[in-house]
Amino acid sequence: MLDVRVVKIGGNELDRPGWLESCARALSLSEPLVVVHGGGRAISAMSERLGLSAEKRDGLRVTTPEIAAVVEMVLAGPVNRQVVGALRDAGIDAVGLCGADGGLLEGHRVSEVLGHVGDIAVVRAALLESLLRAGLTPVIAPLAPEAGRADAVPLNVNADNAAAAVAAALQAEELLFVSDVAGVRVRGVAHPELAVSEIEGLIATGVATGGMAAKLRAAAGALAGGARAVRIGDLTLFDSSLAGTRIVAAAAQPA
Repeated sequence: MLDVRVVKIGGNELDRPGWLESCARALSLSEPLVVVHGGGRAISAMSERLGLSAEKRDGLRVTTPEIAAVVEMVLAGPVNRQVVGALRDAGIDAVGLCGADGGLLEGHRVSEVLGHVGDIAVVRAALLESLLRAGLTPVIAPLAPEAGRADAVPLNVNADNAAAAVAAALQAEELLFVSDVAGVRVRGVAHPELAVSEIEGLIATGVATGGMAAKLRAAAGALAGGARAVRIGDLTLFDSSLAGTRIVAAAAQPA
């Protein structure tokens, strides 16, 4: 088993000047790793240009067949190339993939309400391990063909959930959710540690909403599936093992 980190890069940060380049430099000191990226802002911009309405429910994009085609075009195209290019400029031998490549991912639909949105059912971990052993860094666009429908437009998978599934399949040493937020804020302060048992309470009381709620639920899923550690935070995650918010399977017991 490889001691690999899985890093999910927030799609909203990709347009910030210099952010991706700073992230790539930090990642160059953290190999071996697998990178999963979002791209929600780019998808929304292209959808708007094409006159397609964008709607979200609980942080997930409602995806019609038309929007699913836009998601595939944007994530597997310019966004993936942008991330791969930045990593290669930082000296990382990155290779771009989407879930349809080599049967990397397979998904199933979440609900009829969300449309062409899926969760990961299968991760071909052996493919990722082969690339990692060859010294390559996989950069994954979170798209997954639907089981039994490999010829159809891939399902749109939330990038947090895709990263969690990959981390679980690889039994990753650590899963990092990296954005411009220092951690999970509780009463205005970034909390250093949260237990999985606290997550639904934070969501129910409105402390964690939207994208942060999705990250917390994905973190819980990653730990349950075999990932060894999860942290949520900004680029300081790469500077210190104490940075960000660590998600743990159980709350610490008092002495």
